[in-house]
Amino acid sequence: MPLIHECVVTTLSPEGRPHIAPLGLIEEHGYWIAAPFRPSSTLLNLTHTPKLTASFTDDARIFAGLVTGCRNWPLTDIEGWPAPRLSAALAHAELIVARVEEHELRPRFFCKVRRIESHRAFLGMNRARAAVLEAAILATRLDMLPREKIESELAYLQIAVDKTAGQAEREAWDMVRAKIDAHMNDVKAGVAQ
Repeated sequence: MPLIHECVVTTLSPEGRPHIAPLGLIEEHGYWIAAPFRPSSTLLNLTHTPKLTASFTDDARIFAGLVTGCRNWPLTDIEGWPAPRLSAALAHAELIVARVEEHELRPRFFCKVRRIESHRAFLGMNRARAAVLEAAILATRLDMLPREKIESELAYLQIAVDKTAGQAEREAWDMVRAKIDAHMNDVKAGVAQ
């Protein structure tokens, strides 16, 4: 399996407006590969403007917010580069699409790294942040997984949050849990009818 960098990518709409989305970039054979699902704004934008910025952040609230519909995270322009970065980024990478491998569900945009720049220190791993990230990914796959799998994953991830979360991680966890709980209640209500 290849290494995947979980990050927030900024792409530009055909009109030049920034769009941010969580995405796992695949590092493979000297390329970083973006494989957005069809249909998506990220896919449309990369087709029109083959440049993107990957922002690396340790703020779990950003990943939680993006999967629950909050897209108003502050951005910072990058001198000489069209796609801004997250203002909260620890570091960012500027990526240029070198080639595209078409696919009916997830086309692969093979990117070369133009530049990587650091902005502030990374102060180490945190299990609660990792748990929030896993829950956020889970929240994007709710229609694909059985209820029992979702419940067991959440129960396991809750342990890390309970043991290691700070205030930011608890806020992020609550955002993702609210989305998942709402989905589970909707499914339960639909089954009960």
